[in-house]
Amino acid sequence: MMEIPLNELRESLAACLSVQRWIDDVVREAPFDDVAQLLAVAYDAATPLSPVEIDEAIAHHPRIGEKPEGEGAAQAFSRSEQAALGDDENELAAAIAAGNRAYEDRFGRVFIIRAAGRTRAEILEELERRLELPNSTELEIVGEQLREIALIRLEKIYGRELP
Repeated sequence: MMEIPLNELRESLAACLSVQRWIDDVVREAPFDDVAQLLAVAYDAATPLSPVEIDEAIAHHPRIGEKPEGEGAAQAFSRSEQAALGDDENELAAAIAAGNRAYEDRFGRVFIIRAAGRTRAEILEELERRLELPNSTELEIVGEQLREIALIRLEKIYGRELP
């Protein structure tokens, strides 16, 4: 049984996905038998995220390729996730920055993608692909990406304790 103090659980969840309804839904199911159950509850509670919840979550995400400002667990996660992209690919970095601007002009929100496990080239390719999608489709993808990011972060915090 995972006995996580509720205030600690709330803080951890907020660092993973800053959506109050999601945090409340996950906390309501505590305590968890193991990390697998926590991840399953977190997944279910984030499926789907409403457009308002997506906006709430995005307010706490830096642009891909930009360094997060401020201190805290969410910013530390963003720094770590984006650090893996490296700094040595200037042309790709410039193309991603231009893509970010085009995306924000088109959709009115920051481009969100799970950076973990992706190269800059893969991110740019996905950014360019998603720029062509209708807003409704793109919004679904943003929700999926936010959920993936949240689950990866939760797993990093609590580890993988499978029976």
